[in-house]
Amino acid sequence: MHEQVQEVLNKLRPFLLRDGGDVELIDVDDGVVMLRLMGACGNCPSSAITLKAGIERALTTEVPGIKEIEQVF
Repeated sequence: MHEQVQEVLNKLRPFLLRDGGDVELIDVDDGVVMLRLMGACGNCPSSAITLKAGIERALTTEVPGIKEIEQVF
């Protein structure tokens, strides 16, 4: 599952990099993906929206068994 999550993040990464940010996969545990938003995404007021509406939707759609995403600071 870890590799599947990383593949989806690699597809999303160019969009984050374009805005000066990035994402780091910390862990996947029992369907919960722990991510760290970095660069401009780390302190952006819209980071919660990016995380839930963008990244979480992509992961839950493309990787079976993913339940939710938690942001690690």
